[in-house]
Amino acid sequence: MAKRPVFVPQRGIPRVRVLEPDFEWFAGFALSQQQKSIASLHGAARAHGVKSPLEISSKSPEELGTRLSAFNLLVDHPTAGRVPLESAFQAAKVFGRGGPYRELASAAPRDAKGDPRLRNSGLLIRFEWDEQRYPNRPTTAFYDWLYMKGLSLLDDDARSLILQRDGFTDIAFNPERSINCQASSAALFVSLAKDGCDQPWRMSFEEFLEHAYGARGGAGR
Repeated sequence: MAKRPVFVPQRGIPRVRVLEPDFEWFAGFALSQQQKSIASLHGAARAHGVKSPLEISSKSPEELGTRLSAFNLLVDHPTAGRVPLESAFQAAKVFGRGGPYRELASAAPRDAKGDPRLRNSGLLIRFEWDEQRYPNRPTTAFYDWLYMKGLSLLDDDARSLILQRDGFTDIAFNPERSINCQASSAALFVSLAKDGCDQPWRMSFEEFLEHAYGARGGAGR
């Protein structure tokens, strides 16, 4: 048996509730094995009241889920043009001993994420985007904010389909090894939309912090 988080949108703060049901894990890297694990996880989620879960990853059995993967979802980068969210996110990181490595915005998502400089430059201290500085607290705020920008480039029908889901998963996400998760960001979008913030990408970063986390802070030069 294994555990993976199921991110459930809810109104108010905190906006995302996390379930961790036990489910059967199917070992192996083959797509068929991973989709068996996804089906098992979703079955466990339904047993906990999640009626319509969506897997968001490149392994998702649904086109919508693969489209929403950070490897596929695009954002408008201030200098590199329209690029995958994952590449843009990695290019925005600033560490104690280096960064931002802006050229990563033009790299393939897997290459950007695996760039050794991201592991060898010290602690993450902030993000930089369009000549602005953004804090790394709350820990997922910048990633979530960037994900909303990616959702803004989808058509209305796609966003409507997201809003019909009541739980989100990412079979590869392990909270013991990672912080940011595309499934959690999608759940946050649904929560905001249910509370009337259906275009969170129009908010300033300061407004986003307040509506998404009840926090205050923001960007600076």
